[in-house]
Amino acid sequence: MGKGTIWPAEWSTYSDRITGIEVRQLTNYKTHSYHLYFTEGGWYDGDRRLLLMSDRGNSTNLYSLDRDSGEILQLTDLKDNDYMDACLNPVKKEAFFKFGRGITRLNLETLEEELLYTAPEGFNIGNLSCTADGKYVMTCIQEDLSRRIRLDLGNGYVGHRELMEASPLSRIIAVEAGSGTAETIHEEHAFITHINASPVLPWLITYCHEGPWHLVDHRIWGLDLRTGSAWKIRERLEPREKVGHEFFYPDGETIGYHGFREDGTNFHGRIKYDNSGMEETDFAFDTWHSHADGLGQAVVDGKGPVKNLCVWRKTDGKWQGPRVLCELRCSFHSQKVHAHPRFSADGSRLLFTSDKNGYANLYEVQLPLNFEELPELELAEIKLTGTTRANTKHPDTKILNA
Repeated sequence: MGKGTIWPAEWSTYSDRITGIEVRQLTNYKTHSYHLYFTEGGWYDGDRRLLLMSDRGNSTNLYSLDRDSGEILQLTDLKDNDYMDACLNPVKKEAFFKFGRGITRLNLETLEEELLYTAPEGFNIGNLSCTADGKYVMTCIQEDLSRRIRLDLGNGYVGHRELMEASPLSRIIAVEAGSGTAETIHEEHAFITHINASPVLPWLITYCHEGPWHLVDHRIWGLDLRTGSAWKIRERLEPREKVGHEFFYPDGETIGYHGFREDGTNFHGRIKYDNSGMEETDFAFDTWHSHADGLGQAVVDGKGPVKNLCVWRKTDGKWQGPRVLCELRCSFHSQKVHAHPRFSADGSRLLFTSDKNGYANLYEVQLPLNFEELPELELAEIKLTGTTRANTKHPDTKILNA
């Protein structure tokens, strides 16, 4: 097995035990398989193929799933690899992936690879995100402090706070997609990660100061690639408030996020990159991530007692929900088994990962046309357990500085 290998279709469908919605399981192999980080769209080639990662053969590699046949094409043949990050070029049939300290360009038709960039000795590479015009692969590099701090960030965030407090030297790098020429756009002593390029504005990215959300100085930052100027996005509204997991809406100007308040309230929200038009919706159960499609739908992946995917739909300018889309039962034990739900570009489908059967696999749900057919959260809990848990009612939608 290796690059170019075609694996037979593994998909199957089942009826969700809470909602009756049909769920399609896209992968089924006795190892972890999972999609790109939720800030990156993985569908390409006219929505006919999906880029994914899988640990088959005891090494993490890139694969491509055919939407029509279900066949899975192996794209890379990396040995003894435990982790990789990748993104698509929005204007060419190519992808970029991180391996070790290097960034490699992959032609998705010929499978030809070319090493574009290697981080300096003593630095680690963060995630990858391609600018809207396809000209640059954006990434961040951080000073490697693993000799001073015990780190296992991908499996339980070990060393997360310590690395934040150590303020490693970090640089945001623009790597030219054609030549590999690299330029430092921003540099500071802070734990920088989560580089997100706007899908519309080639000059705009966001990044974050990483660390425990309630302790970090500020989470979400904007960066103008033309000038190098940086600014805070969505300041805290109260002490120790947690806000993060930011992502761009399809308009390339609106930034989605979710957060937690000290009183236990969770919320998902959105705000323009210039801090205008903030809108937040409260709910009363814990979640890991949120996503929105810009077409009036939002989703969160429940954790703790509420192990479901819950969705909202906007009607007459107000968010209606939450309603349960399907059962999730994801452990979130490591990054590979985070749910990372993401809507398709047209809002008709939802892609997510779950290890409910022991291994991480990819799942896809067709969104129902009739939102009211989905059960409200309390009714879904009663159906599952025969009882209703306390504190599952959600407050009304709140509009702040709209």
